[in-house]
Amino acid sequence: MGKIRIAIAGVGNCASSLVQGLHFYKEGQGEDAIGLMHWNIGGYHPYDIEVAAAFDIDKRKVGQDVNKAIFAKPNCTTIFCDNLPESGVVVKKGPVLDGFSDHMKNYPEHRTFVPSDEPDPSKEDIVETLKESGADLLLNYLPVGSEEGARFYAECALEAGIGFINCIPVFIASDEKWAERFRQRGIPIVGDDIKAQLGATITHRTLTDLFRKRGVKLERTYQLNTGGNTDFLNMLNRARLASKKVSKTEAVQAVAATRLEDENIHVGPSDYVPWQNDNKICFIRMEGKLFGDVAMNLELRLSVEDSPNSAGVAIDAIRCCKLALDRGHGGPIYSTSAYLMKHPPRQYTDDEAYRMVSEFIAGERSD
Repeated sequence: MGKIRIAIAGVGNCASSLVQGLHFYKEGQGEDAIGLMHWNIGGYHPYDIEVAAAFDIDKRKVGQDVNKAIFAKPNCTTIFCDNLPESGVVVKKGPVLDGFSDHMKNYPEHRTFVPSDEPDPSKEDIVETLKESGADLLLNYLPVGSEEGARFYAECALEAGIGFINCIPVFIASDEKWAERFRQRGIPIVGDDIKAQLGATITHRTLTDLFRKRGVKLERTYQLNTGGNTDFLNMLNRARLASKKVSKTEAVQAVAATRLEDENIHVGPSDYVPWQNDNKICFIRMEGKLFGDVAMNLELRLSVEDSPNSAGVAIDAIRCCKLALDRGHGGPIYSTSAYLMKHPPRQYTDDEAYRMVSEFIAGERSD
């Protein structure tokens, strides 16, 4: 099937885990490879993906080979595949826009971004780089709250004529005006806000769906998350959290038997704990009523390494997006977005989404 060439906006922890994974899952491992939802998607394997271009704002990454930049501070995720060969792809400066929150200046350099002194590139510069690189699609890995940045890179993807995967909670694929622009250009888009392989949201959704299927009335629930990576540090600015809370809350509400009143559901990041690094700890509580109107409650604690938890999902999103490109599909890929994203254009239960994406991969549905 050939290679899938990707461009990455934001060379942070998630990009680090993804790039490591492209080298970890080598040819010959086959269907028994641990940690993947799909080994083969339409003839594409994890090792068929390669980085063609990358953009960041941190001076420790800009100008470095991408396979070196992924290990630079403030990245702090688990290293499971080191000694990577040089890729030949140099990280270029991206525009800062709203990708850097002022409060992060007050933290040690090894914990926060150190913006490069290079001038910000124009949209034309980014589009030219994307075209020259031969990238098939662009992944948006900017920090939460980067509304301007996400739209900037979506525009760049449209102008470059390449697929777009929006991994952050800025509503692009799920905004019909944006969706129509991608549809008109014949360019596929997957989004919004990547759902971890086995993280807080998918676990909370599964339990909520279980309550519905077993006839248990869900009355109140919360999901609290702590972590120590730059994403959690960035989210200490509560103003950057609006779309994140909407995305995570709607992901749970969408599978509930009855929508909960706003005061009875709380879902979202709660605090930054530096020593946790890329480890994310999630606390879920669910209160409801069983047979005979008898009360029950459930409490769960989940601890996961945050960035590897999304990398396998990104590998599937990349391959599904490339399949859509190959097939000439434009606009949102509804099945893939529902299966892999928290805030897709159309919400389905995870069982339904799994069936739909299987049909998409098999060529039995176009989107």
